[in-house]
Amino acid sequence: MDAIIRRTDDKEFAARIIRQNMSAYYKRLDMHWDTDLFDKQWGDLDSYELVINASRVGLLCINHDENAYYIRELQIDQKWQRQGVGTVAIRYTEEIAKQAGIRLLRLRVFCINPASALYERMGFRVRKTEGGTHYMERSIL
Repeated sequence: MDAIIRRTDDKEFAARIIRQNMSAYYKRLDMHWDTDLFDKQWGDLDSYELVINASRVGLLCINHDENAYYIRELQIDQKWQRQGVGTVAIRYTEEIAKQAGIRLLRLRVFCINPASALYERMGFRVRKTEGGTHYMERSIL
């Protein structure tokens, strides 16, 4: 599988795939989509679409500080989950971080989200759990 990862500024696509993937978690955790918060944060993120066979199948949003790169969103279309697309996106983020001289990746994931198993397989470890969310990180070698 050859995934193309390219920059995007398509905020509507991003909101759609996030809401599609996260709606069950929001419902279960009694949370609600906050359009104003999304709009505010969107401009602070480097956002990428993941494309396979000319179809957008995912979204990767990252940002960083002097210590770490942060995966803020990693959303894969449900038809493409468990096919290696998330792994490709994480490796892409590692390469960007390495090029910037940063050796730490961080992310947050709901405790009930099975994606946490992917993150653990990729070397992320839970550093703290708070409010139903795991805060995970891993070093880049």
